[in-house]
Amino acid sequence: MSELVTGEAVALELRPARLPSRALAVLLDLAVAVAVYVAVTVALMAATSSLDVAAQTALSIAAFVLVLVGGPIAVETLSHGRSLGKVACGLRVVRDDGGPIRFRHSLVRGLIGVIEILMTLGVVACVASLVSARGRRLGDVFAGTLVVRERVPFSSAGFMPPPPPWLAGRFSGLDLSAVPDDLWLAVRQYLARTGQLDPRVGWAMAERLAADVSARTGAPVPRDVPPPAYLAAVLQERQAREAWRAFGGAPAAGGAAGSSVPTTPVAPVAPVAPAPSGPPPVPVVPPTAPPPASAPGGRPEVPRDVPSDGRRGTGFVPPA
Repeated sequence: MSELVTGEAVALELRPARLPSRALAVLLDLAVAVAVYVAVTVALMAATSSLDVAAQTALSIAAFVLVLVGGPIAVETLSHGRSLGKVACGLRVVRDDGGPIRFRHSLVRGLIGVIEILMTLGVVACVASLVSARGRRLGDVFAGTLVVRERVPFSSAGFMPPPPPWLAGRFSGLDLSAVPDDLWLAVRQYLARTGQLDPRVGWAMAERLAADVSARTGAPVPRDVPPPAYLAAVLQERQAREAWRAFGGAPAAGGAAGSSVPTTPVAPVAPVAPAPSGPPPVPVVPPTAPPPASAPGGRPEVPRDVPSDGRRGTGFVPPA
C-alpha cells in the first residue's frame, strides 16, 4: 500500500500496480492499436492507390501517429486513465495526489511512451518500472502520474466513532430542524475520515463544522466539550430522532440515552380516587323482629305500642 496525501491533507492508501499487470495491460492495448492501425492502413492503401509514393508515405506516417500515439492519449483522457487493457486488468492512471488525470498528463505519457515502449520494445519501460519504488515508468515520472490497482480487497471504512458516554442525552433539547442536509453530510464525512486527517487540520475542520451547526441550532458549543465530540453527539441525537420518527415508540437502541423527542400532547384525565387497601366492607343487615305471640283464639297478639298499620309505636298514648 502506498500512502498519498491529497490537497485536503487526507491520506489515501492506494496499491501501486506492478510490472506483470502493467505489462499485460500494455500488451492488450498494443494489440488493439495494431489491429486498428492495420485496418486503417489497408483502407488507405485501397483508397490512395492512384497517388504517388510520397503521398502514400505521408498518409501512412499520419495514420501511425494518429492511431498508435493519438489513440491511447485520447482514450486515457476521455476515460480518466482507464484504457481497454487497464480495464481488463483492473488498473487506473491517477495523479500523484490521487486525483484524475487530464489531457496534459496523458499527452506526456503518450509521447514518452513512444520512445520507451514502441522504439525500444518496452525495455526502457520495464527497467524503469523495476527500479521505481512505485513501479512507475519514465512517462509516469515526467507526467506526475501513478498506475494503481482498483480491484483491492474490501475493507470496512467509514466507521464513525461514537460520542463519549458523558455526553449521552446532553443535547436532547436542541432544535435540529434548521440544520441543512449538506451540513449533516459534511459532518458524517468528517467523522468517518477523522482518523485519516492531520491532527491540526482535523481540529480546524471540527471547529468550523461545530460553529456552523451551533449557528443553525441557536445554541453555542459548550466550552467543556471538544468540537469532534460535540459533532458526534449531535449527529447521534439526530439519528435517534430519525429512528423514532421512522419506527415510532422510543428511540432505537444505540441512540443517546435520555434523549427526549417531542410527543403529541394528551388531554388531561380526571384523577381517580384510590381504592381502599383493607378488606371490602360487609353490608349491615337490620335485625328482624321476632314473630308476635299468638293470642287466645289463634290470632296474633298485637302490642299496644304498635299501630294496626304495622308501624312501630312511640309509646305515647293520646288521651281519650
